[in-house]
Amino acid sequence: MKLKRFKSVLLIATIAVLTLGLSACQSETAAYNPKKKLGPQVNYTITGIDAGAGIMASTQKALTTYPLKSNKWQLQTSSTAAMTSTLNKAIKNKQPIVVTGWQPHWMFTKFPIKFLKDPKNVYGSSEQIHTITKKGLNTRLPGAYKVLQQFHWTPSQMSQVMLKTNAGEDPKKAADEWIKKNPKQVAQWEKGAQRGHGQAMKMTYVAWDSEIASTNVISQVLDQMGYKVTIQSMEMQPMWASVATGASDATVSAWLPNTAGIYYKQYKSRVQDAGVNLNGAKVGLSVPKYMKNINSINDLINK
Repeated sequence: MKLKRFKSVLLIATIAVLTLGLSACQSETAAYNPKKKLGPQVNYTITGIDAGAGIMASTQKALTTYPLKSNKWQLQTSSTAAMTSTLNKAIKNKQPIVVTGWQPHWMFTKFPIKFLKDPKNVYGSSEQIHTITKKGLNTRLPGAYKVLQQFHWTPSQMSQVMLKTNAGEDPKKAADEWIKKNPKQVAQWEKGAQRGHGQAMKMTYVAWDSEIASTNVISQVLDQMGYKVTIQSMEMQPMWASVATGASDATVSAWLPNTAGIYYKQYKSRVQDAGVNLNGAKVGLSVPKYMKNINSINDLINK
């Protein structure tokens, strides 16, 4: 009797395992098929990042403007790491995927992806990354402020640091190596600035690969100039609040006018804009290049 019951339990367990395995196989996304509508192939889902990111707010607007939401499309919140991991898996298997993308970012160097055209200009044509400081920093620490004001580099220079950190190198080490290889660039940032004498400074940043790179680089330059700098990652809204309240001295992570536009409007009277540290930034929706017939946000609905 016990043996018979054991065989029955074993049979049920075996069936359950086989059923789960079959379900997993069926749920696995197939390779992209340009002859089929895209929506069902990706479950009408755009893979996003953290909920507080400006690109997520812009994408929510895009869902209504195009209109995607009324055509079943939704935005999935995750994280930058989760999004790029999902993108990596999809590309390896030639699967369809739509993600929130921004440049500069190492994913545009590592992966064959493209921005979708944005005919209704929801995301804006291009962005600049600004350096924002607390009020009065130019008086309290004029040397540090001058360095921050003169800090400016290109997307390709930033990518050199980002690619190393993405490959597993410590961000501080990657920044230090870049500084040593680019003494002329660093000298331009330091030109005419008073040296510090151990004065403490704090910088806050959004934990995006681009901002990890820029914050580590400029904080180490300030260290070399005699300032004692600590850095701390935060979500975007607390980062802006930290500078506005004086809890942080500065950030080099302000994407304007769109990505961080809502926070700039909220805090602009309580902070100081020290200028642009990078031109040519861009945000929008992105897909792998093998999705050749998907070139515009409109195509998410029409193709």
